[in-house]
Amino acid sequence: MSPIRNKTEEAPHGCLRQPVSNGASILIKNGRVIDPANKIDAVLDILVEDNKIAKVAKNIKFDADTVIDASYKIVAPGIIDMHVHLREPGREDKETVATATAAAAKGGVTTVLAMPNTQPAMDCLENIELLKKIIIQDAKVNVLFCAAITRGRLGRELTDIAILKRAGAYAISDDGCSVESDELMKEAFKQAEQAGLLTICHSEDKKLTQKGVINLGFNSTRLGLRGISNASEYTRVKRDIELAQQANAAVHIAHVSCRESVEIIAQAKKKGIKVTCETAPHYFALTEDVLLEYDTNMKMNPPLRSREDLVAIKQGLKDGTIDVIASDHAPHTENEKDIEFERAEFGVVGLETELSVSITELLDKKILSWLELIEKFCLNPAKILGLDKGRLTPGSIADMIIISDQETWKVTKQNLISKSKNSAFLQQSLKGLIDYTICNGKVIYKR
Repeated sequence: MSPIRNKTEEAPHGCLRQPVSNGASILIKNGRVIDPANKIDAVLDILVEDNKIAKVAKNIKFDADTVIDASYKIVAPGIIDMHVHLREPGREDKETVATATAAAAKGGVTTVLAMPNTQPAMDCLENIELLKKIIIQDAKVNVLFCAAITRGRLGRELTDIAILKRAGAYAISDDGCSVESDELMKEAFKQAEQAGLLTICHSEDKKLTQKGVINLGFNSTRLGLRGISNASEYTRVKRDIELAQQANAAVHIAHVSCRESVEIIAQAKKKGIKVTCETAPHYFALTEDVLLEYDTNMKMNPPLRSREDLVAIKQGLKDGTIDVIASDHAPHTENEKDIEFERAEFGVVGLETELSVSITELLDKKILSWLELIEKFCLNPAKILGLDKGRLTPGSIADMIIISDQETWKVTKQNLISKSKNSAFLQQSLKGLIDYTICNGKVIYKR
């Protein structure tokens, strides 16, 4: 993975929760510590003092305020989820900052990057200030925000990217839409690079997608539903990477779903182009075959693809082409999902299931090791966004999770705390439960 952003001394801190020291200390004993930044996979103790990691060692002796026995459990940095739709402001009926960040804490996520497709969009200082006030008041975890590339995310006029950076944005994206104009997109890359902002691309050619609702192929014909081709994604991935290269800018490709996209990104990396990418758990856990029952909780954009594509996504994770796993948490109300398939909204929730799906599909099936998995959930997102996070280094802010990795649980609407329940994994048994989430040195979730 190419290093993308500078460290956070040059990054805005406006929406990172600033820890307030309460003098409390936490001692975590006998956990299997997984920390790819420091190449640690060993049974150790961790001491937290004044919101920071004070020591990582064997047999730490300290009279801490809180002692947690993590024997036979995994201790890792908190997850940094680069792709989350908070829905607030504007669609509080789907999700709020408070409910989404509570779900994040339950899922082991201590930092989220909020996408800009709120109502109103995060395209100007006034709207950003509104979101920041809500974050300060309601957020239970660190919330960073991504600003829009174009005004109203309409693809017609660029936002003031330099002002958005000064307001605290960590990236720009028109997520949910792709900027159609090559000239406008290239100019966005140039201005983002000058401002020191990452550009995140939703790579979709709407002229090819048209009114498709599932993957184009045998199943779309069989079900009588309009199909979405792989080409609608990978041709735009290719274009976005080429425009970023021309602008000498960094680009991050969101929610990669198909084989050709993985191949294009791999070739770009070999050429030294500054490209990183993410996928979501549903793309390496499910195929289009689950749509045979017309379950709208399986409707997402990009759509679930073929078995061949799923294998390519797993291989891309294994060989490092795909840098990051993110949830693409997209909550919708019951009345937006429990309707005819063509009319149902695209998207699924994922904050509470992303780690468990990954343990079940990637660890248990020997695709990734624990070090590799935590790298994709924690270290790589931190590097890409320029955060001093994703590691368990003494002196760093204590964002950590403790995982019972051998426990199984069944996903139900009742045990999801997200405001919306549109999970692609309802009624499935998954492996791995969060016992504790520690954010800024404080226990914010305990099972």
